[in-house]
Amino acid sequence: MMFSNVLDVSATGPGVDLRLLAIFFAVLAAVSLAFGAQFQNEAVTGSREKKPGVPRKKLRGSLSLKQLLSLVKRPQWLSGTAFMGLGIILQLAALSLAPLIVVQPIGAIALVITSLLNARVTKTKLNRGTIVAISLCTLGVGAFVSMASGVANETVLNDDRLREVLGVLGTILIVFTVLFFTVGKRAKALAYVIGAGVLYGFVATLAKVVIQRIYQSQFEWLTLACLVALIGAVALGSWFVQNAYSSGPPDLVIAGLTVIDPLVAVTIGIVILGEATAASAAVATGFGLSALVAVIGVYLLSRVHPELNRKPRRG
Repeated sequence: MMFSNVLDVSATGPGVDLRLLAIFFAVLAAVSLAFGAQFQNEAVTGSREKKPGVPRKKLRGSLSLKQLLSLVKRPQWLSGTAFMGLGIILQLAALSLAPLIVVQPIGAIALVITSLLNARVTKTKLNRGTIVAISLCTLGVGAFVSMASGVANETVLNDDRLREVLGVLGTILIVFTVLFFTVGKRAKALAYVIGAGVLYGFVATLAKVVIQRIYQSQFEWLTLACLVALIGAVALGSWFVQNAYSSGPPDLVIAGLTVIDPLVAVTIGIVILGEATAASAAVATGFGLSALVAVIGVYLLSRVHPELNRKPRRG
């Protein structure tokens, strides 16, 4: 009987017993994301540190198309991409086994790993403010996952819900396009991080939508449109991420991705996909407070991180 419960796959998704396996896959995905971020950041910043006497901070900024193409030749960047690819596969496996609002926030584990890796590689001592910021991010997201795992439920995805997801994504893309042609060249690390986080939040949502529709045996033109939108969001989000690496330290990038990404995905999961209909008013309030704590952590990290505030040496 227990075995049959574990393998319970209905029209809306797998049984509740598989959530532990989903969480395990999500943790492994977070580890892959952390290593991928570190390798890619080293490749991006390393490709720009060619001018003697120019401080690291001065070399940060948006990448040109030529610089982006040159990254493909760098082994570090390719290694980072391989880790990112593995992380995506593991994340998709997790999303196929549990509701979106349970799986997506677990990526916050990557923030702790990336912070320690980057501090070791750059020989940067994390100051008290940075440690507090990372703790707030982790605490906020951890609390969110704990509450979500108790109330999350799979739902049947009808065509109207899919249209709503695609409509919101279309609106977001229009806004990003306008911002790109108006203030794109003046964008700082946090702006790229926010953009990437929002887009990757939709990537996770669209991936879950496609997986869910496959469970429901409804892979038709609207589901295909979601798949195409997913690929487009991945491409644009990747461009934002590479510019974010070029503009700031990897732990800031990961902080944004592991907080903003799940907040966007979870908001869609709750509001549009209906994955938290069992949540009480107290739990809903807890969602809001834990999300606020995590967002404050990201903002604080963008203000106090030693790599962003390091003064250039004279001479």
